[in-house]
Amino acid sequence: SEGKLKANNKATDLGKIIFHDSCYLGRHNNIYDEPRSAVARATGEPPVEFERQRNQGFCCGGGGGRMWLEEHTGARININRVEEALAKNPDTVCVACPYCLTMFEDGLKDKLSGQTRVRDVAEIVAEAVKGNGG
Repeated sequence: SEGKLKANNKATDLGKIIFHDSCYLGRHNNIYDEPRSAVARATGEPPVEFERQRNQGFCCGGGGGRMWLEEHTGARININRVEEALAKNPDTVCVACPYCLTMFEDGLKDKLSGQTRVRDVAEIVAEAVKGNGG
């Protein structure tokens, strides 16, 4: 928004993007609009929303240590969240946290959803500024 990065190239090869609110950026720091705005500026389209989003978002489980635990009761947290994402038929799941990135990648592998990819918001912005000298 300050014009320091020039996103003249739109990151258009990502298809339909759904944005996942990370616990740390979202619920803990109350940052919701900025990553969505960055995705919209980088792609030309606002991201699709989960049913559970923003301050009502649902954790991927990674930041709470679930990436190191084997869950034996009920559905794994990341699988639950991946299923919510896949219900919206996205081409790309956008996250803003390295834990979320890992949890979604693992969940998509478990669901055999090879056509859906996961990208950090920084990767999407970088794709839009690549080659602009920005």
